[in-house]
Amino acid sequence: MQTLRASKCGLSTAQLPSYILDVIDALTKAGYEAYIVGGGVRDLMLGLNPKDFDAVTNATPSQIKEVFGRRCRIIGRRFELAHVYSGRELVEVATFRAPPKKAVTSAQGMILRDNNWGTIEQDFVRRDFSINAMYYQPRKGIVLDFCNAADDIKHKTLRLLGDPQTRFEEDPVRMLRTLRFAAKLNFSIAPEILDIFNPEAAYLLRDVSPHRLYDESQKLFTMGHLNRVMPMLIEFGIWQQLFADIAPKITPFIERAAKNTDQRISIGKTINPAFFYAVLLWEQFLERCHFYQHKGVVAAEARAQAGLDVLKRQSTRTVIPRFAETFIREVWEMQTRLLNPKPQQIEALSGHARFRAGFDFLLLREKSGDTTTQGMGEWWDAYQIMSSDQKERVIGQYNRQRSKSRRSKSHEDDVVLARQPQELEPLVQEPESRSRRQRKAKQEVQTQVQRSVASGSTDGTIGHDHPILKRKRVQRDLTQVIFGPTQ
Repeated sequence: MQTLRASKCGLSTAQLPSYILDVIDALTKAGYEAYIVGGGVRDLMLGLNPKDFDAVTNATPSQIKEVFGRRCRIIGRRFELAHVYSGRELVEVATFRAPPKKAVTSAQGMILRDNNWGTIEQDFVRRDFSINAMYYQPRKGIVLDFCNAADDIKHKTLRLLGDPQTRFEEDPVRMLRTLRFAAKLNFSIAPEILDIFNPEAAYLLRDVSPHRLYDESQKLFTMGHLNRVMPMLIEFGIWQQLFADIAPKITPFIERAAKNTDQRISIGKTINPAFFYAVLLWEQFLERCHFYQHKGVVAAEARAQAGLDVLKRQSTRTVIPRFAETFIREVWEMQTRLLNPKPQQIEALSGHARFRAGFDFLLLREKSGDTTTQGMGEWWDAYQIMSSDQKERVIGQYNRQRSKSRRSKSHEDDVVLARQPQELEPLVQEPESRSRRQRKAKQEVQTQVQRSVASGSTDGTIGHDHPILKRKRVQRDLTQVIFGPTQ
């Protein structure tokens, strides 16, 4: 172990937000050791802006609860830790871990219980990557480095502590973290990790809870380097373990959506991680829609059932929460409404709660080469920046074009029907009877007519069983009828 001066590592208390100092000071005042650890220290040393800060201490979760009272909430069973609230900010506080006295693992070696408290020396060994094992005490101005992590940060190398095979078996999610850190920090992966990182090792992810895999997938989508990590998921066999039935191929649509997501994050815009799931599952959704429509299901029902099927299948790998499922299905449904909107509903549609997400999805499809959008992506893009008068003119033009297209389609349908044998229509259109017995009799008559036509009796003769002879004659009182000119 080496003790480094914080100033030489580029660290100072001026870089730290008040909430993490509040947590460190409260634990220290109560007589416990407390350090900032993990990604926060690493990012500060790399000159990056940390997203959050984690703390570690020799106090047990129950003792942490005593220090912070109602501001603290203990969570987790497999890995118990404390969430401490400081104002609106949340700090995750963990207790020093020691090697388990009795290993509680799955058949594949994954640790199922990890709540054995120990010392800081034992805790460092339990951490996954060397770059995340630096302990920073801001009030003392020191950094404890047990594994030459400072050199790994300097040389931009991602290295696991201990045997990589064992560490992956203990927690397969470390494979996802390896790719995430390599893509986010642009670090190279150490050779000893590459030697064992293959599709067979990736299969260990099947033992991880689908809920936890969903959380990890969200971290991949929101880290700001999604376009860089997607090829790595395919290369190391992770793709097949995260996504059900999605071919391990980065389509132009997926690539453009990934770049767009990274750009939004880089300029500080918010994103919904469920949006990228909608992109990934789009092809499967279309295939399922075609399947149901081929079976004769109405288009709206086919889309609804296809959405349920695709999301249910994906939940076997990553359980998507109900609110995210609803968002994804609404984005898919908006595609139909945006492609062929009714003129009188265009203005209301532009104010729909899911319009922006649906429009972004449509525009990404169009820009990635999808010709089925019929240019409506650019149409909606231009529509949003128009004045009220311009919108009225554009809607009028759209309505005329839509009517023209419908007339053209109607004419084509008439031409097709003219080439097909036409059915004889009745000379007199009788009103629909309200009596069930009469409706049934009429249906039987129509069936007999169809049978006679099918049998080839088209010589023009009328038999005794012809429908016209079975019509009920209406008796009229001719005494009131006036023949000839009226006065």
